[in-house]
Amino acid sequence: MMENLKYKVIASEKQYDRYCKILEGLIFPGSKTKQAKDEIALLTLLIEKYDEDHNIFDELDPVELLRSLMKDHELKSVDLAKKLKVSPGLISDIINYKKGFSKEIIRQLAALFKLSQEAFNSPYKLKVPENSHFRNASVMNTKKKLTMA
Repeated sequence: MMENLKYKVIASEKQYDRYCKILEGLIFPGSKTKQAKDEIALLTLLIEKYDEDHNIFDELDPVELLRSLMKDHELKSVDLAKKLKVSPGLISDIINYKKGFSKEIIRQLAALFKLSQEAFNSPYKLKVPENSHFRNASVMNTKKKLTMA
């Protein structure tokens, strides 16, 4: 007799959100039983497949993506700063387009949110008040050459 599957291919955003919350609940408490590891692997695979099929990352600049992820995970700048072990001011500067993502921040965000580093590694314009008086002055956060950690 065949038993019902605990997890299925993700077919909706509601199901996607539910699986992300389940995955987060399995990862952060540090559950390391074989069953938990298997569930983490399966949920990660299902979520990555849904992300790949419904890729919105190309439409969002990395800051918009980070803001969206923070909202989805109900994280404030201070919470994210603690998780990344950086100052809250740095996170504030990043989400307000004042500073770009460093290679290390890109690596940490990709690991934290279980995304490809490429999702956070695309150019976008920074808003640097010191340059605002110059016509057409803008600073770009450029694509970084990343190495796998």
